[in-house]
Amino acid sequence: MNIKGSIVLVTGANRGIGRAYVDGLLQRGAAKIYLGVRDPASLADLLKGGDSRLVPLKLDITDAAQVAEAAKVAKDVTLLINNAGFAGESSAHATFSLANARQEMEVNYFGLLAMSNAFAPILKANGGGVLVNLLSFLSHVTIPLVATYSASKAAALAVTDSLRAELAGQGTKVVSIMPVQVETEMGQLFPPPRVTTQEVVDETFEAVEQGRDEVFPGEQTKKSAKDFAADPKAVQAYLSTLLPTAA
Repeated sequence: MNIKGSIVLVTGANRGIGRAYVDGLLQRGAAKIYLGVRDPASLADLLKGGDSRLVPLKLDITDAAQVAEAAKVAKDVTLLINNAGFAGESSAHATFSLANARQEMEVNYFGLLAMSNAFAPILKANGGGVLVNLLSFLSHVTIPLVATYSASKAAALAVTDSLRAELAGQGTKVVSIMPVQVETEMGQLFPPPRVTTQEVVDETFEAVEQGRDEVFPGEQTKKSAKDFAADPKAVQAYLSTLLPTAA
């Protein structure tokens, strides 16, 4: 599909990669962009220019009622970008936080799945469209430093692959975006070097327009993916040295 003229919903649209997606959509000529955020007041800076294509949408993807309401409002969407995410500094033991682990699963897995199911019929009705899920290279491997985040992204990858198979029949393309750490506030939890938000955005939209299933954006991610394909055990062994320090 073409980004130009598309009608898009971006979750977590107020900052980080979500904000970069919105900027990229505006530059590429999207017809309308729903800005899904928990607090619409956080969009003040983005909306001050008065661009009529930007439509604020109060949306906590862990709230079933808000997800259902968003689906009622945004019935014209042709491209859904499940960008909203949460990362807590929670290992499996030394710095384990059950609250963080639950929130990561609620946002990164259950929220993504709820949004995908709510908007699958809408995408179908509008010609098939595209569903983009922002995942992580940690969908494939784990860093003990952020073990529960890795687990939530692995779950999200598994269900994304299943969605791709199920939604193919209705003409909906499902795209997985799997960067290593990105230069955002959330990305500071992970060791450098980091991929830029611009690399994530540019390669996401290239994949959408070219009909590709998965993206490893940025040279650092591509190198990690290549190394993993060649020797997954070696990559995991290295990442397993990134251990937490008990408080």
